[in-house]
Amino acid sequence: MTMSQLITLAVLVTVVAALIWDRLRSDVVALTGAAVLLMTGVVRPVEVQSAFASPAIIALASLFVIAYAMELSGLLDAAIARVTRLCEKIGRAGLWLLIGLAGAASAFLNNTPIVVLGAPVVRDVARSLQLSPKPFLIPLSYAAVLGGCCTLIGTSTNLLVNDMASVAGQPRFGIFEITPVGVLVALSGGIYLMLFSQVLIRAEPEAEPSPRPDASALSEPGLAGGQIGMAAAFAEQAGLRPAAAATAATVFVGVVVLAALDIAPIAACAFAGAVLLILLRVLTAEEAYSGLRPEVLMLIAGMVVLGIALDVTGLAAAVTAGLIRSLDGLSPFLALVIIYGVTLFATELLSNATVAVLFTPIAVSLAEALHVSPRPFLVAVMIAGSAAFATPFGYQTNVLVYQMGGYNYLDFVKVGIPLNLITWMVGVAAIHAFFPF
Repeated sequence: MTMSQLITLAVLVTVVAALIWDRLRSDVVALTGAAVLLMTGVVRPVEVQSAFASPAIIALASLFVIAYAMELSGLLDAAIARVTRLCEKIGRAGLWLLIGLAGAASAFLNNTPIVVLGAPVVRDVARSLQLSPKPFLIPLSYAAVLGGCCTLIGTSTNLLVNDMASVAGQPRFGIFEITPVGVLVALSGGIYLMLFSQVLIRAEPEAEPSPRPDASALSEPGLAGGQIGMAAAFAEQAGLRPAAAATAATVFVGVVVLAALDIAPIAACAFAGAVLLILLRVLTAEEAYSGLRPEVLMLIAGMVVLGIALDVTGLAAAVTAGLIRSLDGLSPFLALVIIYGVTLFATELLSNATVAVLFTPIAVSLAEALHVSPRPFLVAVMIAGSAAFATPFGYQTNVLVYQMGGYNYLDFVKVGIPLNLITWMVGVAAIHAFFPF
C-alpha cells in the first residue's frame, strides 16, 4: 500500500467508526475527514472544490428551497388539513390513505418535512377514532422512505449515486428511470405494512404529547447523527397564501416536467426554479437560505471528497479487485443479490451519503469485470442505500416517529427486518426485469 492509500484507509475507518458511534454530528465528521485528506495532500484543492459544486449538491440545495417555499406558502398544511377531514370520515382506511399519500409525496419532496407535518396528524386522527397511533406511525416513516425510492429526486442517495456514476463515465439516469423498480418495492412494502404492522406492534395507551414533534431535540447529535437538522423549520403551521402556494406548486411541477423531458439537467432545472421563486417573492432570499439544510449538504460534500480520495489513490480499485476475486465464478444475478444485501446492511449502520460513496464505484467496477451493464448494480445501490428499516436511527424519519410514538428499539427490529427481506427480494427481481444485464 502507498502512503496515500494508508492515509485514505485510516480516514475512512475513522469516519465510519465515528458515524457508527453516533455522538458527533455526521456533517462535522465528514468535513473533518475531508480536511485531513486535503491537509495531507491525498486530494487537491481543486478536487475538494469540485465536490462542493457537484450537480447532486446543487440539485439538493435547490429542491430544499422549493420544498421550503411550498411549506411557507401554507400549501402542505392546507393539503394535510383536507386529508385529515377525509380520514375522520372514512375511519381506519383514511389513516392508510394518509400514509400512502405521504409515501407518494416523498417521491418528489424531501421526506423529513412530510413526516414532521404528517406524524401529528396520523397520531391525532388515530386517537379520534379510538385507535392507538403506534401501529401507524412506523408505517408512516417507512412509507416516506419507500416513496423516495420511486424517482431520481426522491432521495439524496439517488442523486449522489447518479452524480458519482456519471463521473465514472456512466450515462446519467432519467428522473423516472428507476420508477418501475421503486414502485414495485414500495407497493410490496406497503402491503406488508398494512397486513402486519398492527400484529407486530403492540398497541398501548399513551399520554397526550405536544401537537408537533419537539423540533429542538431532533437536531441533537446521537439522533441519526444530527441529520434531522432543519426539522424546526417545519414545526409551526403556516397560513395558506393562495397565490404563493399556486406559484410554488407550478414552479415545482415545471422543474419535474423539464427534467423528465430532458430539456435540461435536474440540477439546472431545480436551481432555476429556486431562483425564480425568490424573484417572484414567494419567499425571500433569507428564507431560502433557511431552507437549505446545510448540514445535509455538507455531509454529502464531505463524503464526496472521501469518495474522490478512494478513487485517486486506487484504494477503491484494489477493494473492488478483491471483491471480484471473491465473487469469481458467480453469475451476474447472484452478484446483484450480494451487492444489494451488503448495501442494505451498511445502510443500517452508516449514512446514505457514506453508502453511496462507498458502493457506487464498486458497483461500476464489478459490472465491468463481469462484462455486463453497470445499470442494475447502480439501481441496487440506490434502492438499498435508502431502505433502512431495522433500526430507529437508520433514517432520520425513523427518529421522528420513534420519539413521538414512544416505541422501543425492538419495535423497529420486528417490523423492519421482514420489510428489509421483502424489499430485498422484490427489488432484486424488479431490477433484473427492468434493467437487463
